[in-house]
Amino acid sequence: MLLTPRTTASRPKALRTPRIAAALLAATASAALVAASAPSPVAPLGIGDPLFPHLGNPGYDVASYDIGFTYRGDNSKPLEAVTKIDARTTALLDHINLDFAHGKVRSVDVNGERARFESSGEDLVVTPSVPVGPDDLLQITVRHTSDPMPTKRGEGGWLRTGDGLAMANQADAAHLVFPCNDHPADKAGFTFRITTPEGVTAVANGLPVAASRQGSATTRVYRTHHPMATELAQVSIGRSTVLHREGPHGLPVRDVVPTKDRKVLERWLKKTPGQIDWMEKKVGRYPFEVYGVLIAHARTGFELETQTLSLFERELFTRSGIPEWYVEAIMVHELAHQWFGNSVSPRNWSDLWLNEGHATWYEALFAEEKAQKSLTARMRAAYQQSDGWRATGGPPAKPKAPAPGKKISIFRPIVYDGSALVLYALRQEIGQEAFDRVEREWVRLHRDGNVSTADFVRLASLAAGRDLGGFFDGWLYGEKTPPMPGHPDWKPAK
Repeated sequence: MLLTPRTTASRPKALRTPRIAAALLAATASAALVAASAPSPVAPLGIGDPLFPHLGNPGYDVASYDIGFTYRGDNSKPLEAVTKIDARTTALLDHINLDFAHGKVRSVDVNGERARFESSGEDLVVTPSVPVGPDDLLQITVRHTSDPMPTKRGEGGWLRTGDGLAMANQADAAHLVFPCNDHPADKAGFTFRITTPEGVTAVANGLPVAASRQGSATTRVYRTHHPMATELAQVSIGRSTVLHREGPHGLPVRDVVPTKDRKVLERWLKKTPGQIDWMEKKVGRYPFEVYGVLIAHARTGFELETQTLSLFERELFTRSGIPEWYVEAIMVHELAHQWFGNSVSPRNWSDLWLNEGHATWYEALFAEEKAQKSLTARMRAAYQQSDGWRATGGPPAKPKAPAPGKKISIFRPIVYDGSALVLYALRQEIGQEAFDRVEREWVRLHRDGNVSTADFVRLASLAAGRDLGGFFDGWLYGEKTPPMPGHPDWKPAK
């Protein structure tokens, strides 16, 4: 995620953002879950994320989601939806907890049999007729609605656009759209089946695999070829045009834009294949089956790296006064996330610096190489502010908890330029050749997986041929910013 500036073309100082078990968060949800009989409530459990301890559900591992949405043409009305989940249990389970809020549940089936369900906080708690043992296959079907209207806190999920809908699920708003295990540690395959009226186009993550027409409605099916975190799901519904071009090595590049803006946006869209080529030269082959840009006619205040189809607000490309190099650098930021954050995903939200620090690094490096915007000057400016960022948001790998009710407040300056600064310090410490080797090996070794900060420290130490634990302790966990290798004259701001 990258927050976009509103009043200046320069970089903003603060960047913006059978059975199952257990849990999510008992926060404020405008959930309207309709229970089929109501035994005593079962409390949410969570998987123990350091920042969000009630997020996610232990006791099972999701293999795949198959999600159907029926859109009637009014983006203020709930969509009819069916979510099918294939999973494998990792423990004996009496109840199956799914993260879900902001929709009405009509029925739940577990392994083909009707099951009881109830709401507990932001969990949908399902009770099968018999407990499920460990290492059992589990199939759950939830028939529900999906409400596109914002919650009282405007937490995300569906994003209403000028002509339809898109998704903005970071950090954990996917469960405002569909039942799921809403934590990046449980990546899974996704299939989307979206039914829309005539004249309305639907596009989702992955590639199209089928389309059928019944009367005036069309159902389009998309499927991912690689596992995906729930926060990265994307469905675009609107009066859109889908543009196709070719990227490096024949990679399909498809962009989704409001039809009326097709011509004015083309000069930006045609840059994407070259940006992919630039990133591949830095870190290796693009990790997914397709890429493209989704431009939404909406005021979001951010851009978002949804997997294979990055979300951008239209205003970024149409508002006057934003330098061309800056727009391109932001495009590269979200593209870089396809490697860093999407293919290689964090195990916990405390590891967010690995996502945003890397995306900011390649954004800044692109600006230096393509527009002569000095990376060193930017890092020196970041160094001057780093102590203040640490005081406000915590050190890069031990961020402070988000503000109450505002999960995206974890997207603070310390995880952007403050974390890119860590990468700059690493390059200064071990040299350009070893640093480049770390970057390429990182995305190669952990493709489609989940990682921790400790994994990065081990790999960097291996590339350097020495233990870098002490170096990283200061840079990632210290209250104060360590001296910058090679720049003894750099000082924090007073």
